[in-house]
Amino acid sequence: MALIVQKYGGTSVGSPERIKNVAQRIAKYKAQGHQIVVVVSAMSGETNRLIALAKEIQSNPDPRELDVVISTGEQVTIGLLAMALKDLGLPAKSYTGSQVKILTNSAFTKARIVSIDEENMRNDLDNGDILIVAGFQGMDEAGNITTLGRGGSDTTGVAIAAALNADECQIYTDVDGVYTTDPRVVPEARRLKTITFEEMLEMASLGSKVLQIRSVEFAGKYKVKLRVLSSFEEEGEGTLITFEDNDKMEQAIISGIAFNRDEAKITVLGVPDKPGIAYQVLGPVADANIDVDMIIQNVGVDGTTDFSFTVHRNEFAKAMDLLKNQVQQHIGARAVVGDDKTAKVSVVGVGMRSHVGIASKMFRTLAEEGINIQMISTSEIKISVVIDEKYLELAVRVLHKAFDLEQEDA
Repeated sequence: MALIVQKYGGTSVGSPERIKNVAQRIAKYKAQGHQIVVVVSAMSGETNRLIALAKEIQSNPDPRELDVVISTGEQVTIGLLAMALKDLGLPAKSYTGSQVKILTNSAFTKARIVSIDEENMRNDLDNGDILIVAGFQGMDEAGNITTLGRGGSDTTGVAIAAALNADECQIYTDVDGVYTTDPRVVPEARRLKTITFEEMLEMASLGSKVLQIRSVEFAGKYKVKLRVLSSFEEEGEGTLITFEDNDKMEQAIISGIAFNRDEAKITVLGVPDKPGIAYQVLGPVADANIDVDMIIQNVGVDGTTDFSFTVHRNEFAKAMDLLKNQVQQHIGARAVVGDDKTAKVSVVGVGMRSHVGIASKMFRTLAEEGINIQMISTSEIKISVVIDEKYLELAVRVLHKAFDLEQEDA
């Protein structure tokens, strides 16, 4: 008997029929004698509908009240799935995030999990119940409902698996594993049998939508065995996310091409070239809870420099307004300019540690297609570039081919 945590995304529970199909799948695991905890998202499209509804009332919804509204999507799903399981004659019990006592900080709409009280869940599992937990949500110390941000149900699933010391955390989604890149962009993309936590962390942070980055962080930190599977296929081994395999390092130089369409680039021109200026630019941005990604500071000329960084496109207008109205005059910058039509493309692979020439091959491939690189960022196992959004799909296709990722033994 194993303790298994399963997480089902919005498309997997997108209709009553699909919810019944999920119940049938859970029933098979229960029949094998396993203890089952199921974490679910809202039905596909529901969170967007709730956000739109909130914006009809308040153009810039109050974050605390927005969390109250959008957390109801998962609450509907847990109740319906529990009903579907009971209709099969199985004991099932639904939990909201606050009922589980998933404690978070108070950063509404993007809260982080602080702790999970697993005692009630363990008692119910020992009684033979199947537990259905609302993903994406928790509560802060003051008892306020909080949500974890887009994709937060993955984080909930892995965090619960860690808290319960589960044997495996299975992430069911609309794809049958992690691919070398998005098959909708590159039809020749190949499913990976295994990928390291390190590579998956980079892929998630760089735009791969298969898993949310915090869920991978949790899994790696607490050594949760993680597997990505399709909820629409009866059989399949999916992709196992594992710890680094030295043999694999020697075989695979690049594991995948990740990309993100939601990048926006901001440049603060004519910044005084002196110690502490980066903090004076980015400190207020961080205080406004805006995440910064790539950062480049040019070589100073005549006592000034240009300071560029990227943010999520949804936060571009907010960041530009902040910089123009609060930061520019304070630091004596010449101007603030931005471009919200950029994208990021990255090559990822643990094998890069032991191979040279990856960067030059990437840059040459893009240059041959006339694609200009605006920004570059590197780490031990990834190289990322910012390019014009209109060249994104072309860049992904040519890089996928250049690194022979369609080959089974790539």
